[in-house]
Amino acid sequence: MIASPASPATRSKPGTGPTKRVLVPTPPREADYVIKDFKFRSGETLPELKIHYLTLGHPVRDSVGTIQNAVLVLHGTGGTGRQFLSPQFANVLYPAGGLLDTTRLYIILPDGIGHGNSSKPSDGRKMKFPHYDYDDMVEAQYRLVTQYFGIKQLRLVMGTSMGGMHTWVWGETHPEAMRALMPLGCNPVEVAGRNRLWRYMILDAIRSDPAWHDGDYVNQPSSGLRTAADLLIIAGTAPALMQREMPKRDTVERYLDRALPARIAQLDANDLLYQVDASRNYNPEPNLEKITAPLVWVNSADDFINPPELGLGDKLITRVKRGRFVLIPASDQTHGHGTHTWAEFWKNELATLLHDSEAN
Repeated sequence: MIASPASPATRSKPGTGPTKRVLVPTPPREADYVIKDFKFRSGETLPELKIHYLTLGHPVRDSVGTIQNAVLVLHGTGGTGRQFLSPQFANVLYPAGGLLDTTRLYIILPDGIGHGNSSKPSDGRKMKFPHYDYDDMVEAQYRLVTQYFGIKQLRLVMGTSMGGMHTWVWGETHPEAMRALMPLGCNPVEVAGRNRLWRYMILDAIRSDPAWHDGDYVNQPSSGLRTAADLLIIAGTAPALMQREMPKRDTVERYLDRALPARIAQLDANDLLYQVDASRNYNPEPNLEKITAPLVWVNSADDFINPPELGLGDKLITRVKRGRFVLIPASDQTHGHGTHTWAEFWKNELATLLHDSEAN
């Protein structure tokens, strides 16, 4: 989220279907970094901002102790760093000899502000939680990397969906902090048009639910969350793949009957409202020339959220000094917006980026 739900062929209820083993050479380690008196762009402050993270692999340090092999991977709206342990990502990239071989690289997978086990409204503050935006989220990530881990330059910053948008912000705000950038499933422009419209529909559905009570609800506003979950499913899915896997009316209805309750159960209305609205100030387009590291921007042609009809890729990439735009053709194998997490579709582009940035 805004990563696609699994298709009917790959999704199963917990404990009801086969689980593909994730081929990670070393198990993830997880911990928290607490930032004292974090000030948000809104002017609000939090006495303690907790950023949860996972790591894979081990740091390699130079003669003065600086970590040389760190890769930062950033998740999408509603996700967590743990989503990058999914087989379609981890089994392609992390094994020995893979592009993000965890026997060679040190992978950092943070939970963004408002997500996962990092500080979020549902921890207790509800709508009194600071109204964070993407710049706040990137600032917290930057402090995690530089102040906590002591990393001066990352080998790679990459992200999916919202994480891809954060990758653009990283490239502009801290251009010397990485050797390469790979934003996936995103656009480096203000969130407007249909993209803002469907997001605003989610906000409106939650706020219009009689059970909302300005965020001070006892029970979740279920009607608003149902509409939100419907919109999230549509935004994240791929038309050709779903047509192939749900060719009959009854298969569609069985899918929704199974998927919708599971999706709603994962949602908290306050958290979701904050997560969706955090993109309100995002707009890296005016400062694309500030990006200096090699960059490969990858979208998929069947992405509802970032449709190729907007024509942004070929137009904007010319303003990125060392940038390249790649559009993955749509097929009944691609996953719409969620293609960003299926590494088989773009692993060759990552290989080229890593090669081209080797001496950067």
